[in-house]
Amino acid sequence: MTQEPKVFAGRSNPRFAEAICGHIGVPLGQIEITNFMDGEIYVQVKENIRGHDVYLIQSTCPPVNDHVMELVLMLDAAKRASPRSITVVIPYFGYGRQDRKIEGRVPISAKAVADIITAAGAQRVLTVDLHAGQIQGFFNIPVDNLFASAVFVDYFRGRGFEDFVVVAPDAGGVERARAYAKRLDVDLGIIDKRRTGKNQAEVMHVIGDVQGRVAILVDDLVDTAGTITRGADALRENGAEAVFACATHAVLTGPALERINSSSLEELVMTDTIPLNGKEKECPKLKVLSIAPLLAETIKRIHAGLSVSALFD
Repeated sequence: MTQEPKVFAGRSNPRFAEAICGHIGVPLGQIEITNFMDGEIYVQVKENIRGHDVYLIQSTCPPVNDHVMELVLMLDAAKRASPRSITVVIPYFGYGRQDRKIEGRVPISAKAVADIITAAGAQRVLTVDLHAGQIQGFFNIPVDNLFASAVFVDYFRGRGFEDFVVVAPDAGGVERARAYAKRLDVDLGIIDKRRTGKNQAEVMHVIGDVQGRVAILVDDLVDTAGTITRGADALRENGAEAVFACATHAVLTGPALERINSSSLEELVMTDTIPLNGKEKECPKLKVLSIAPLLAETIKRIHAGLSVSALFD
């Protein structure tokens, strides 16, 4: 490395950014982000970044639109300060669930947001567990999509379960669950569910043998927790001895915490891509694992021109 990377954080998850910088061994960059009285966002980079590789860390989590706009202005401010390169680190990519047209006259919002970020000056994107892999193709710049499975697999291996099965909470999550099952060398199950409305899901039946076994539900995010809790109930009804779950992004809106607390889940393991802001204290079943070391190692590899995919070989 000829120069150390310059790392800056938006207001979505500053503690997470500080943890990343701690693992890299660099200070968090100085940036001022405030709001005018009318709500407009003001951004100023407070140190020289000319000729440096710049990394902007911002999860586009709730309030999603504010954090997207904040990232855009951070990008524009950085771009106008003549850095060598700008990489945006988006641990959680909001709008990722709107990745296709499911009915007439609706936007492909994930593509629109990708275009905005690219136009604002991003030259590379680093993210974690995109809701759909094809979102990488929405950007006309390099995208590194990391997998939290590296963290979760080690955790569940350490639990010492004698007989367990990995379960996809719906048909769309089969590929993700299969990857976990392969790495853990266990069987795969699938929950067949029918979605009855936005943020609502009705579990239909379980495909696979879960009788007398520990079941681990695997998903990319938990929002209102309807899918994950109904899935847990279905698994217990089909004879699972215990049900655990893991999901990368803790969106956790509306009735999520109440549903998790009253569900048949033993534990829901999540990462810190989105700040929990004390929610883990309200929900004893939540366990948080940090993915900051993985992102820090990835940034170091990008900065040094080394392979990122080698992290997952």
